[in-house]
Amino acid sequence: MKVIVAVLLATLAAAQPRGTPRSAPRDQAAPQRKAAPTDGTRSTAARRSFQRASPCPATGKATGPCPGYVIDHIIPLKRGGPHEPENMQWQTLAEAKVKDRLE
Repeated sequence: MKVIVAVLLATLAAAQPRGTPRSAPRDQAAPQRKAAPTDGTRSTAARRSFQRASPCPATGKATGPCPGYVIDHIIPLKRGGPHEPENMQWQTLAEAKVKDRLE
């Protein structure tokens, strides 16, 4: 009896298409969501443009690092915000940690 159950379970597992929910037919599977782009794939030109228009609050420089601050997207990219200078702001590291917990 245990052998029959094991064979049936193995057969069902092999017949189940991988990556789709069991309740949804293959043609009605949920569409794959694209991951938000990482910093490496975002436009560096947009970041540079923002930094030229809004120099670092700590150093006053329009280039280079900005100690204690990060560039933040006002409307997060994962919520449909554009990766454009108009959607960017300087944010302290402490503010960024709080915002990251909320998003």
